[in-house]
Amino acid sequence: MNNLVQNEMMKLLAKKRLIIIGLIVGILVLMFTYAQYKQVEEQREKLGTDDWRAALQQQIIDTQNRLGSNRMLDEWREQLQVSLKQQQYYLDHDINPSEPGAATFTRMFLENAIDLFIPLLIMIVASDMVSSENSQGTIKLLLTRPVERWKILLSKYVTLLLSVSIIVAVTALLSYLLSGIVFGYQGWEAPVITGFELKGADVDVSQVRLVEQWKFLLMDLGLVWLVAVVVGTLSFMLSVLVRSTPAGMGIMLAALISGAILNNMVSSWESAKYFFMVNLKLTAYISGTAPPIEGMTLLSSVITLLVWWALALIVSFTVFTRRDVY
Repeated sequence: MNNLVQNEMMKLLAKKRLIIIGLIVGILVLMFTYAQYKQVEEQREKLGTDDWRAALQQQIIDTQNRLGSNRMLDEWREQLQVSLKQQQYYLDHDINPSEPGAATFTRMFLENAIDLFIPLLIMIVASDMVSSENSQGTIKLLLTRPVERWKILLSKYVTLLLSVSIIVAVTALLSYLLSGIVFGYQGWEAPVITGFELKGADVDVSQVRLVEQWKFLLMDLGLVWLVAVVVGTLSFMLSVLVRSTPAGMGIMLAALISGAILNNMVSSWESAKYFFMVNLKLTAYISGTAPPIEGMTLLSSVITLLVWWALALIVSFTVFTRRDVY
């Protein structure tokens, strides 16, 4: 098995996919770092001060003004009401929700990348792990080895898990190193609030507690890794089912984009909570953001994703071991 995994890793490295992904992440992190820097500068010029309390008070005023609009959808209004209460809680307890530093930037970058950007990176690696063997004809040579089919597929899946771990780690590392050039490398011990519980349009703060940012960042990384594994496994399944790599990538891309759209307009469609793409933003639960559908929790979303993961694995191994490739 070790030799099979080593062989798959060598094939993956030969394609230079991981290097390309690292370059993509680095460029985007630099772009977002610059955008964040410009936003901070504009806010400083607008308010005439570096005091984060003044900036937070302005955010509260802006949110209240937006809530005054009569043209706003109920789903967005509820989300803004929750954000307003959270902002007021931070202000009342003298806690800076955006403590400057690379650690804060990394946390926010991961939280915004979990449901689309990182899944797209994983899809680049997973979508052709099996289909490329079919299109190039090397699958026949691979299956002539005196090794059971399930072991061959398992070696590919282990390679995928290693790749997922590398991509998530590299994304976090580049986010920290590159953003730290501008914002500094501090912020690991900054307090972050978690434990907001949403009850309809109200926010229950009875379970709120302070967590050091490095602990909160570890929780974020764990949830990002779980989402990446599930998306990678689904892409892996499509690579087994669909012999064409572009077709498999197109299906997964359509699913991810539709999930990003559904998250903003699916509140009245209760059965949509069983779609994997509606459950990808796991970090929103620990930060206190309202779920896409009322009643969804971190536990329910994790269970839903694990069910999709298990089904994808079962389908992948069943089809691969029984399909006639000749």
